[in-house]
Amino acid sequence: MTVATLLKDIRTRLKAAADPEFEAGLRWFFKEPVTPYGIRTPQVREFARLAYAHVKQWPVAERDRFVTELWKSGMLEEGVLVCHLYRRFAKSCGEREFRMFEQWINRYVTNWSNCDGVSTWLIAASIANRPGLADRLAGWTKSKNRWKRRSAAVSLIQEAKRGRNTEIIFQICGLLLEDRDDMVQKGIGWLLKETYPMRPREVLEFLDGWRSRAPRLVLRLAAEKMTERDRQRLLTRAVQKRDLKA
Repeated sequence: MTVATLLKDIRTRLKAAADPEFEAGLRWFFKEPVTPYGIRTPQVREFARLAYAHVKQWPVAERDRFVTELWKSGMLEEGVLVCHLYRRFAKSCGEREFRMFEQWINRYVTNWSNCDGVSTWLIAASIANRPGLADRLAGWTKSKNRWKRRSAAVSLIQEAKRGRNTEIIFQICGLLLEDRDDMVQKGIGWLLKETYPMRPREVLEFLDGWRSRAPRLVLRLAAEKMTERDRQRLLTRAVQKRDLKA
């Protein structure tokens, strides 16, 4: 099957599975504008599985052309499908793919769902295979693109869960902690939350220096997996420091 034929087949399936009521719900759910078909994730995942049966037989160039055409549509679920599909090639993701995923963030990602799919699965896979790539994320924190700044944080979620790259995690969080964008703040809070179970003392020590300046949203999310004692210590001291500062 050719790229054009598979694209036509997948889009025919997506249109046939579209639910207008669910589509309206998705438009309401996302704060930013999205263009959805109105399809639930399990169905999109199934379409990705069907596409993989063909894509896995193609040269890399054909595979990348196929997923790029999906991104170009701007449809929410086509981006989701790309993430599920390319996740099946995670073991082969390296520097070349890292650069391609960065281009996707720059050019095509316009919502948190696609941002997190590319970041937590694909960029994360490249970093797992080539750890030195994590060093490049610091530069992303200065981007004008909110999704690239969020990606700098959430691309390290898998590293956090494994207790790896802690120094870079705190570097990225430090560079982003005063970011005013709520989607970036949520990304930082999520990253610190996932870092805590493996590195509780380090997370508390890191946040201790930021309590008077860190957004409440970041602190609240970072505290979600903490012990009750650590949660109270973090949030109570944060309030006290803000009161003193006021």
